[in-house]
Amino acid sequence: MIQRIQSIWLLLAAAFSASGFGLSFFSGNQLDEATNTKTWVEFTASQHLFILILSVAIAVASLVAIFMYKDRKRQMLVVFATTIAAFLNIALYYNARSGFAESKLDLGSLFTFAIPLFLLLAIRSIYNDEKLVKSADRLR
Repeated sequence: MIQRIQSIWLLLAAAFSASGFGLSFFSGNQLDEATNTKTWVEFTASQHLFILILSVAIAVASLVAIFMYKDRKRQMLVVFATTIAAFLNIALYYNARSGFAESKLDLGSLFTFAIPLFLLLAIRSIYNDEKLVKSADRLR
């Protein structure tokens, strides 16, 4: 049953995670200490190796979780672990922001903040499906 609401939430989380490769999370002036000059940089996921790996993992795990509909408990566990990875990804973005003299958040940051929200909505929908199946099993 791929046509459940959590499939939409997981697909949106995967798409927003993949958008981090093209859209910048923040942009700002980075100070080059060798020449003492500032350069304008738009920081995307592809500019930091660990953020890149984590963004790919979030997108792939979200897509894989869509097809785990037969085992809802495992699906919920995978989505919960992906949610923790999404919060870690946000923390890494903010840590990378400290290396800039001046910086401001961009449109891509809204997408990055929406990923854990979509994953939490998917967990809630998976939990509701599990409750519905258990109540139907009691009636039989």
